[in-house]
Amino acid sequence: MRVDRALVRLTGRLQVTGDVPDELRGKPLLLAANHIGNVDALVVMAACGRNRLAVRFLATGGLFDAPVLGSLLRKSRHVRADRGRATASEALHRVVDALEQDHRPVLVYPEGRISLEPDLWPERGKTGVARMALASGAPVVPISQWGAHEVVRYGMPRVESPRDAGVLLRSWLGAIRRRPVLRVHFGEPVDLSDLSADKPGDAARARDRIMRGITAGLTPLRADEPNAPRHADATRPAGDKRSPWRP
Repeated sequence: MRVDRALVRLTGRLQVTGDVPDELRGKPLLLAANHIGNVDALVVMAACGRNRLAVRFLATGGLFDAPVLGSLLRKSRHVRADRGRATASEALHRVVDALEQDHRPVLVYPEGRISLEPDLWPERGKTGVARMALASGAPVVPISQWGAHEVVRYGMPRVESPRDAGVLLRSWLGAIRRRPVLRVHFGEPVDLSDLSADKPGDAARARDRIMRGITAGLTPLRADEPNAPRHADATRPAGDKRSPWRP
């Protein structure tokens, strides 16, 4: 986390608003954030550090298989999720177990990928984080962020060659020169007290409340960019589905 904070300070100007209530600290807690870029996890981690939170991530299995990084992730007790495999559903049980064994908060991206919404508003999202919350009973604090998409170009899903790495490195060096503002907001805990893990449809209802919480915090962060982001990234793919949550 010290290395992460140093990198974020080098890259841009971090602004953090909101916090996690004191009564939720030291207890099982889920954080749910919008996903806007390749390095936004680093920005969220730095914001959590500023708010005195040692956060763990639900991260794709490929990162755990990487040399050096994989060992660090395992030793830090981050939680593995294998996408597109039969074991993907195990992530729910892993998160529930992780919350029971270690009360440091776990951060999950409900969208499951960097948003492909044309204007970078949150996508509809998946029910995974909602199911984790209902199964564990852990409160959910929505985190909204804006600005991290300006740090590194989307480029490609995986870095597979020196050329790919060069694309990312050059864009990061450009961000260091520009010093973008990296905004992160911790919202109010989402009320899921009337929902149950066993009741059909409640996971979708919980998902909707969580995504609305994220969007409510995001709206003021990008008040001067309500439509297309000013920062244009020609390498970021965009779908044609508009966010159901956008104001």
